[in-house]
Amino acid sequence: MKPIIKTLSVRVRDKHAGVLNRMAFDVNQVWNAANADSAELSWVAIPEVGYMNLGTSAFDLMKDLKGIRTQRGMIIDSTAVQETIAVHGKARKQFKKNKLHWRCSGGAKKALGWIPFKSGAAKWVNGQVRYAGLYFKVWDSFGLSKFEFRSGCFSQDARGRWYFNIRLVAPE
Repeated sequence: MKPIIKTLSVRVRDKHAGVLNRMAFDVNQVWNAANADSAELSWVAIPEVGYMNLGTSAFDLMKDLKGIRTQRGMIIDSTAVQETIAVHGKARKQFKKNKLHWRCSGGAKKALGWIPFKSGAAKWVNGQVRYAGLYFKVWDSFGLSKFEFRSGCFSQDARGRWYFNIRLVAPE
């Protein structure tokens, strides 16, 4: 029998906004680094022929950006880096482009905060969500302790409020 998978969204308490904004800035930096690398590596000069388009895969970008967390002192989890690069690669393939729009971290055109993670990165511990070594209090109206967490993300709405969106395996 297939497990029942649900997607739930719960609000994160406002006192964690500063840390989540910093993590969203780090995710934007990973996205922009993947964007720059994919644009740079996509066109290769071949003598007597010209330029040839060799699209880079998400796997290639993950190898190139392997040490970006330690180089730039990021506080996000390694799964967030991998998932950001994977989503970037999926979007490049979907829109058939070598370079996508940049994710701006400030100003009038600021991108809304987004922190993706893979399965196993977030856990329910003592009534709080534990992610990247930090604990986040949420308004738990679903009883999250009964579920097994899968992949998901923290996302921000236009008013600056943060939400924890998670795919769950429902108990049988």
